[in-house]
Amino acid sequence: MPRQARPSRETARSHTPDAPPASDERARLLELFEIQNDEGPCRDCYQFGAAVVNVDLDGARERWPQFAPKAIAEEFRSANALPLRLRSQVIGSLNLFHADIGGLDSAELRTAQAMADAATIGILQQRTIRRGEVVAGQLQAALTSRIIIEQAKGVLAERLRISTDDAFGVLRAAARSRNRLLSDLAREVADGSADAAQLVRPPAVELSGPG
Repeated sequence: MPRQARPSRETARSHTPDAPPASDERARLLELFEIQNDEGPCRDCYQFGAAVVNVDLDGARERWPQFAPKAIAEEFRSANALPLRLRSQVIGSLNLFHADIGGLDSAELRTAQAMADAATIGILQQRTIRRGEVVAGQLQAALTSRIIIEQAKGVLAERLRISTDDAFGVLRAAARSRNRLLSDLAREVADGSADAAQLVRPPAVELSGPG
C-alpha cells in the first residue's frame, strides 16, 4: 500500500519554561493557546514524559476540546509532540504541527527525537551558563559588601578609638536599631556620609503629642 504523501507544510514549537521561539507565528500563538488552556499534545507530552505521535486533530476534538478546533482553524490537521528529556528528567516538549493529515514514519520520528535531544542539551547548557553568571554575581556582591564593611570598621575604629571587633559591634547594633541593611550603613560610614559619633547613640524617636 503506498505511503501517504508527506505533509506539505509543518511547523515546530519547543515548549519549555524558557519558551524558545517557534518556527512561525501560527505555531507560537497555538503554543500560547495550549498553555493558557492547559491542553494539547505538548502539554500531554510534558506531563506524562512520553511522545504523542501522529494525532489526527479532527479525531482529537474530544481529547482536546479547545485545542483541536483551534489548531484546525489555523489550518493544521495533525500533530506530534516529543519530550525534551535528559535521562529521566523531562524539561519540556517539542511540538510538530502538520498542515495535512498523516504522520511521521519511524525514521522521521527518530530524526525528530534526535533534534529534540540536541535542543535539550542546548537548553541545559544555557541554564548552566545562566546559573553560573548568577552565582558569580552573588559572590561579587558579597565580596564587595565585605570590603565595604571592613572599610567601615576601620573608619569607626579610628574615629571612636576602639578595636575593629568593637567597631563591628557598633555598626551592627546601629544597623539593627535603625532597621538598615548592614552593608548600606557601612557604605555611608566608609564614604563619610554617616557620622560615626551618631552611631553610638540610639536613633531619635519622634513623639506626637495630643492634637
